[in-house]
Amino acid sequence: MALSGSLALAGLVGTATPAFSQSSSTTKIKPPRLKKGDTVGLVSPASKSLERFEYQISEEVVTALGLVPKRGQYVGKDFGYLAAQDKERAADVNAMFADKSVKAIMAVRGGWGCARILPYLDYDMIRANPKPLIGYSDITALHLALQAKTGLVSFHGPNAASAWGERTLEYFKPLLFDGAQPTFKNPVLKDGRLVQRKWRTQTITGGKARGHLIGGNLTVMTALVGTPYMPNTDGGILFLEDIDEAEYRIDRMLTQLGLAGLLSGLKGVVFGQCTSCKSSGGSGFELADVLEQHFKPLGVPAFHGAFFGHMSDQFTIPVGIEAEIDSDTGTVRLLEAAVI
Repeated sequence: MALSGSLALAGLVGTATPAFSQSSSTTKIKPPRLKKGDTVGLVSPASKSLERFEYQISEEVVTALGLVPKRGQYVGKDFGYLAAQDKERAADVNAMFADKSVKAIMAVRGGWGCARILPYLDYDMIRANPKPLIGYSDITALHLALQAKTGLVSFHGPNAASAWGERTLEYFKPLLFDGAQPTFKNPVLKDGRLVQRKWRTQTITGGKARGHLIGGNLTVMTALVGTPYMPNTDGGILFLEDIDEAEYRIDRMLTQLGLAGLLSGLKGVVFGQCTSCKSSGGSGFELADVLEQHFKPLGVPAFHGAFFGHMSDQFTIPVGIEAEIDSDTGTVRLLEAAVI
């Protein structure tokens, strides 16, 4: 019996043959762990900060972590809506990787612009100087490019100017400083309700799966389809998040990923938070419907509602590390340390 409507399309998307060659897998490189007193390079590879106060906050965050901040040469400049010109922003990233005194790199903020600097990054130099790169949202473009070009494990987590709440620190410090292998699980809220409503996960397809973690912001990832900066997703656990996207636009982007063959070889899927992802006029489909239409036909464990994305607290997810997901319990368990 033929499937109808968008579910039929979802089935087509989930089994599409790649229309292009994804970047070949590279040898996994783990960066050294952080220790108290290490220097952290602050870079602005995407949008400019709307308030210069963000730079001060970023330095104070690094200091509060027991680390020493070091601003990039072009941090604090602006070029239209970008933090500096493309080659300048790329130069700061390259300089921080090349600087032996710098032990990790944090993005001040996301926004837009990282994809514009990808052609100007020195991937051979970066491969020879592995260190943690930390950030999320538009920083997804850097995470994916590093996977495709170097195999360097990087960290989809808070930007330096993010809120850095208690739950963020609960995972960040053990992961980066101690080489811990945590199990990520949404917090249990004690808000006086008989049954918890906020921060619940929802199972799309039950079961457990193992694979390398790959993903980030859906919009940014979709924009890299067909470029040499898109890593191979085969055998991976895809994790995604987004903000301010109506249901039909999430549908469109997942359709593109599916038609490009990026979903067919997955072992599992974790969709985090989609903040303010709702059509103002009502779309006819809820976000949960769209996710089910695209991920259910894949036949792999999948769930949504995980604790990462555009939010005040979030998990720090190491890109490229092997993990096991349990979509019935809504957990992600690291199977190896992310740092050496």
